Amino acid sequence: MSPFLRSLMRALTGLMHPRVLWMTLLPFLAAGGVWGALLWFSWSQLINLVHQCLDQFSLSQTAYHVLTAIGLVGLHMVIAPFILVTLMVPLIVATALLLTAAWAMPSVVRHLARQRYSHLERLHGGSWYGGITQALLATLVFLVVVLVSLPLWLVPPFFAVIPPLLWGWLTYRVMSYDALAAHASAAERATLMRRHRWPLLAIGVVTGLLGSLPALLWVTSVAMIVLFPFVALAAIWLYVLIFVFSALWFAHFCLGELHNLRNEAVPPSR
Repeated sequence: MSPFLRSLMRALTGLMHPRVLWMTLLPFLAAGGVWGALLWFSWSQLINLVHQCLDQFSLSQTAYHVLTAIGLVGLHMVIAPFILVTLMVPLIVATALLLTAAWAMPSVVRHLARQRYSHLERLHGGSWYGGITQALLATLVFLVVVLVSLPLWLVPPFFAVIPPLLWGWLTYRVMSYDALAAHASAAERATLMRRHRWPLLAIGVVTGLLGSLPALLWVTSVAMIVLFPFVALAAIWLYVLIFVFSALWFAHFCLGELHNLRNEAVPPSR
């Protein structure tokens, strides 16, 4: 079995461990508390703000008249919530990823080190602060690209291609560093990320596709868009769970390949 599939199977099995499920609690409480409070107290104000912005464009008024003419009088009422959800989902997901990387990922690595990789020497080529810096820089680049590419998210086939690629790249950059920070040296980490760039990106894209599922649900359901403040907490927990799964997958793959890399450097015994 390839390292890609082997690490996937181990991540799926490990996700059911009670200790791993417990690791989702702190990122969920933090992200859910922040976004839950924001949405609860300011959802109506945010919707009104989007309505005011839309009213500034003649194209919006034309679209409203067209919807009214074809009998879809109430549909224009969900346009502002839809736009707001589209803008907020990347921020919510990025928050969940950063919190998972900062709090859950180190716990995942320690858990796996005790369970399966206790033989690996810890060279501490990365640090918690380095991981946060890496995550913040990657997230900044990600959000800029999201803003630039956002109009394409509503155009087929780009809506099915761009979001998973962006989530995949962001997850790959954040999780790979954190998975190797404690055990690999800086040189080993650079070697592994260069050698396994495409498998790591593939892991990120797969988990990015999983992370797109809640967003697709909102896009295809008017009721879910309107009820977004109420279902956001459940969605945040789902995002955290997906990112903890991706942390397991990245950790299994990276630590396994670190073991193989070190074995390559050991001369065969005579």
